[in-house]
Amino acid sequence: MTSTAGLTLVAIVEFAAGAETAGQRYEDAVLSLLERHGGHLDRRLRGTDGQTEVHVIRFDSRAGYESFLADPDRAALRGALGESAPTTRVIEVHEA
Repeated sequence: MTSTAGLTLVAIVEFAAGAETAGQRYEDAVLSLLERHGGHLDRRLRGTDGQTEVHVIRFDSRAGYESFLADPDRAALRGALGESAPTTRVIEVHEA
């Protein structure tokens, strides 16, 4: 895949205080859904604070990313965590 193909995202994930383990399990489960939408996890980094992760994710297309966001399994996983769900900031990036 060339740097101009698809979509590359950086997700900054912050776990709720006291719910770090549940948040990490949630991320494990959600990241396993990527492939069904043409997504690929390039890197998964954990902050030394134990409360933050950074993910570099590629999708074959923007439509794949949008279908990932709308995935009912993803929504169910998030709903199950309720207030303990991590907060995520997503930034679209490209090679400099």
